[in-house]
Amino acid sequence: MSLRRVVFVANAVFLGTITGCTVSPTLEAPRVMDFAAPFSDIRADQTRPLSLRVDTPYASDPLGTNRILAKPTPLEFEIYPAVRWRDTAPIIMRDLLAETLRDSQGFSSVISDTNPANADWTLVSELTAFHTEHKADDVEAVIELHGQLVDNQSRKTLCATSFKVQERSEGEAIEQVVEAFSRAGQELSESVVRWAGECHQPKP
Repeated sequence: MSLRRVVFVANAVFLGTITGCTVSPTLEAPRVMDFAAPFSDIRADQTRPLSLRVDTPYASDPLGTNRILAKPTPLEFEIYPAVRWRDTAPIIMRDLLAETLRDSQGFSSVISDTNPANADWTLVSELTAFHTEHKADDVEAVIELHGQLVDNQSRKTLCATSFKVQERSEGEAIEQVVEAFSRAGQELSESVVRWAGECHQPKP
């Protein structure tokens, strides 16, 4: 199945198939899935007197859609039928990052790009993987994000790095796949919190 075929299927009647999923001959309302409520015990040593805006990550299709994707080969995407994310993958990641950063108390305030208020720094990012892969007999959720912290006054990039998390699913059922995505997202967001907390800190 080519990428063009995948996009066509996604916009038509969910007839794409992947291992562990079945073809539905009739159009049914898709199940709507979400990450588990985020929980992190990471707390900053001190709150920096800076406000942080979390922009929605950039992502090209099909990563920028609300489809739950598999990548059986490096050249092919497939779609889990009759199911979708509650919103696009970039918005799900933005919401998770913003909430985890708030919970860490590392910045005086954390807002998303839906908020018109000004901020001192902005977290700009690109989502380059948000899919499952098969490794031997295992299914893994893969999330990859490139992030930059930008000073909004000077427009200079203060820090930049890439994050990649692979989380094994307990099985091929869609509930187990979504749980693996949720764990991967939580691990990645906590890595972003640690990195953001260390960015532009004076050396001892």
